[in-house]
Amino acid sequence: MRRSRLLLSAGLMLMSTGLASAQNNTQRNLILFIPDGLRALKVSPETAPAMAEIRDKGINFKNPHSLFPTFTMANGSAMSTGHYLGDTGVFSNTIYTAYTSVPAGDTVVPFIENDAVLGDIDEHFNGNYLNEDTILKLARDMGFSTAALGKHGPTYQFDHTDRPDQAGLHSIVLDDATGGKHGVPLSEEMKAALTKAGLPLATPSRGDNAKAGDAKTPGTTVANVAQQAYLADVTTKVVLPMFKARNKPFVLVFWSRDPDGSQHNTGDSLNQIKPGINGPTSMAGIKNADNNLAQIRKALDELGLSASTNIIVSADHGFSTISKESKTSPSAKVSYDDTPKDFLPMGFVALDLAKALDLPLFDPNDKNAKVEGNKHPKAGNGVLGKDPTKPDVVVATNGGSDLIYIPSKDRKLARKVINALLAQDYVSGLFVHDDLGNFPGTLPLSQLSLKGKAATPHPAIVVNFRSYASDCGEAPTNCSVQVADTVLRQGQGMHGSFSRGDTMNFMAAIGPDFKAGYVDELPVSNADVGATAAKLMGLTTKPKGSLIGRVMTEAMPNGETPKAYVGSVKSRPADSGLRTVLNFQRVGSQRYFDVAGFPGRTLGLEADDKTKTAGK
Repeated sequence: MRRSRLLLSAGLMLMSTGLASAQNNTQRNLILFIPDGLRALKVSPETAPAMAEIRDKGINFKNPHSLFPTFTMANGSAMSTGHYLGDTGVFSNTIYTAYTSVPAGDTVVPFIENDAVLGDIDEHFNGNYLNEDTILKLARDMGFSTAALGKHGPTYQFDHTDRPDQAGLHSIVLDDATGGKHGVPLSEEMKAALTKAGLPLATPSRGDNAKAGDAKTPGTTVANVAQQAYLADVTTKVVLPMFKARNKPFVLVFWSRDPDGSQHNTGDSLNQIKPGINGPTSMAGIKNADNNLAQIRKALDELGLSASTNIIVSADHGFSTISKESKTSPSAKVSYDDTPKDFLPMGFVALDLAKALDLPLFDPNDKNAKVEGNKHPKAGNGVLGKDPTKPDVVVATNGGSDLIYIPSKDRKLARKVINALLAQDYVSGLFVHDDLGNFPGTLPLSQLSLKGKAATPHPAIVVNFRSYASDCGEAPTNCSVQVADTVLRQGQGMHGSFSRGDTMNFMAAIGPDFKAGYVDELPVSNADVGATAAKLMGLTTKPKGSLIGRVMTEAMPNGETPKAYVGSVKSRPADSGLRTVLNFQRVGSQRYFDVAGFPGRTLGLEADDKTKTAGK
């Protein structure tokens, strides 16, 4: 409780007075550029010159942190609100909503990277499923020009409560769905401006970049060039000139799908760990995102906006190569038509739990059809119990970590689930809702700021999967490999784990309100990005939750440079000797989560002689 009060008071104090009034009443603009899935140590003057220049000439956030679970929508919610996931309720890309979402395909476990699904969830959670205001909404309410362009889902999340059919100021939103039936409508002003610029009114598709392949067919070998070129053109040829003509401050978000999309679907190493996400397709994705950023900076220069515009570049998470290997999983011993022999199938957690708990398994993405024989859930999600409409256990499949919900909050059932998971070599760390109690081998959700004022249901258990570094010849975080519960294949890319490869995202900044050529050694996170954005623009809010990021004052001229500390939390050992360990850094009362899991099973968390590890 004391920590919550401290965070709340500090957050309100720092967010209440913007630099606009502190520095000669000069109002600034802000661009937040998100290169989805960009690993910090993959950026160099050769691989990504535009991002390297911002890092080297502006602020090099050398100690960055993606929030766990390290997924897109989760970290997008932190950047858009300045709050940790326990407040935003976006615990992953697929969550349990406790009602059937029609736009998501009549399922209780919707994949939320979708505008229509976000609108549907809003309706079921008092008009704002995040339960906190976003920086774009706050800026729009203050009369600023606002826009969000980029990847479907996280882009719209930055101003998802905006209703263009109602009177008032509105954000410009362009993403994959623009021009389609479920896209955010374009204003007449935007339609006319796009037409004048010779740009279409609909976003082009990803083309071959969207091809993920299958167990026998490699995925893509091209970056998402055409789609992102369109969005960059809209930004530089339409939106920025329009904002300049309005002659008032603006906030613009550009969410680059690359390198994430190219790393996920890479066809460079089908069913092989190497080169994995370090192949030519992934590198092309990094260069594609960098080209978009360079184009935006060039437009700022030509429009005379550079001197008044702050730019924050922050990836939502790092990335890892997928492994589908397990020696203990019962599901890996079953033959599936679409899965190589002895590899983990899609939905292995749901399958293995159903067997361990002796409960029927139903597929919430297939009209609750029963999963039997050599079948697996279509999207990996599962509802376990005799009645699929009243499940005992719900598994939300995500990738490098999964969410498990126990609607009844039955402590005995939770213990059975935990014991079943502790027996699997693909698990590396378990986090359990505080209200269920303290179980050996696990840590509580509150240790990760995952227990807060969220409107959506909190998970009962968050399962982190095993990770390690391959011998790819680069820094360990660039060589990260993780077991992943996904339809994607071994050798393709994923994230979501507590590996340092996934928590170490790229972060940098430049602009009139940032120091020049400064290396920031302090820990920073994506929640800090949202809090700092609010500070820079002078935005004020009345938060419902108290899990708020800090303003990165050390990166600002004459700003305070606080001290940082390191710490660790260890669970009681389970009967097997396994214990969940969390390594973190601290600034004031705020924690930054480096790595967590079972020592020896998580990249960055080395084994010790007193702790058992599996697969060794």
